[in-house]
Amino acid sequence: MTITENLAGSRIDKVLSQETELSRATIQRLMEEEKILVNGKKVKCSYKVLAGDEIAIAKDEPKEVKLEAEDIPLSIVYEDNDILVVNKQKGLVVHPGNGNPNGTLVNAVMAHCKESLSGIGGEIRPRNCASN
Repeated sequence: MTITENLAGSRIDKVLSQETELSRATIQRLMEEEKILVNGKKVKCSYKVLAGDEIAIAKDEPKEVKLEAEDIPLSIVYEDNDILVVNKQKGLVVHPGNGNPNGTLVNAVMAHCKESLSGIGGEIRPRNCASN
């Protein structure tokens, strides 16, 4: 990415969060890991970009997450053969991601629904479960 005049003078983390799909937290982590370079050099998140700066971003490859059922208590509001309505408790992460590989609502729903989840493309995904 080449910085244009209209972006010059702004912090690099702000520019990249506006111009890419990356969050500022991800940008900051990538900068610490030296996966974002300006003109081939490491810079701080507070670096103010200059017109003509060349920014190289080496994004992480997506990691395959193996979903596993976990016996996490759920507050079920309604359930039938097609729908499961859950009152999600505060602080429970919805689905696995960076920093939260397990202990999520998805893991709990998988345990609750067991084999009754519908599959998409051969993968079991939490989207349709029946009462046990």
